[in-house]
Amino acid sequence: MRPAFSVIFLTTLIGAGQGLFLALIAGQFYWVIGATPAQEAANFYALGSLLSLCLLSTGLFSSFFHLAHPERAWRSAAAWRTSWLSREVIVLPLVMGLLVVYGGLHWLDWHPVLMTFGNMKDLDLSMAVGYLGAGAVIMLFVCTAMIYACMKFIQEWASPVTVLNFTLMGSASGFVLVTAYAGIMGSPLWDFYAGGALALTVLALFGRLASLLRNRMLKPMSSVQTAIGVRHRNLRQITRGFTAGAFNLKEFFHPGNPSLLPLLTGFYVTAAFAVPILLMAVGWQLQSTALFGLAFVVQYAGLVAERWMFFAEARHPQNLYYQKVA
Repeated sequence: MRPAFSVIFLTTLIGAGQGLFLALIAGQFYWVIGATPAQEAANFYALGSLLSLCLLSTGLFSSFFHLAHPERAWRSAAAWRTSWLSREVIVLPLVMGLLVVYGGLHWLDWHPVLMTFGNMKDLDLSMAVGYLGAGAVIMLFVCTAMIYACMKFIQEWASPVTVLNFTLMGSASGFVLVTAYAGIMGSPLWDFYAGGALALTVLALFGRLASLLRNRMLKPMSSVQTAIGVRHRNLRQITRGFTAGAFNLKEFFHPGNPSLLPLLTGFYVTAAFAVPILLMAVGWQLQSTALFGLAFVVQYAGLVAERWMFFAEARHPQNLYYQKVA
């Protein structure tokens, strides 16, 4: 299918924003339970929340370029009972709202205790909002991925692996970014974030390789014969059915040369996973914030290429009618 750059930037940017929000919540929990005795940097969570909000807002803004009538965007939430897109449209503002509250509580340094557990650990208001935010982030990952995974007629997408990959890649990019941010802020959580970023990127690599292997083993559910109901085995197409350009030819075929796809696959596996893993491993060893910053930039470029390939490698069954002349 034809990749839309507005959707590519939407999914990669909000994925990084969601991952960053999860990282902040995980870091606060790690600090609250006493895993690190050092005091957290002032406004670390507040400024981190602002950075996450910027990523989510930029991704949301890019999505408007995919709409023929942006002024009607609010109507996209109307079909929430049956549409994963509608659910995404509802959950995304919810995540952003919880992020604003979470960051605001930290900015105001207002942490009223809601509950004290038997081990003398407190649940304050900001942590409670963070837990709600983490749940909303997971819901948003599922909603975004299920927009594609629910399409059973596109075999490359119709798999739980799609949901897993969206979640892992978004979380990985968010953790890589928060590690660089933690280094700049002098956070005592730097090692915690570095380990999480490296582990999530490795898991995301295995998840994407699993989807590549699965897609390579797929067998088409239909053929030219079954598409038109003629069982003759020597049937072949001699015309596309169009003498000029058409919507079907534009939107359901990727614009690149087929020989480009293996090259792009190698590029995004290298840029989104292999190189960042190497940079982070060296950066963790050297305690280098700069290498983690570089890892995020390289990884994001690789994830943009990965998302382009996610769309380009999807084979819509309508192409049986409109494929190139045999």
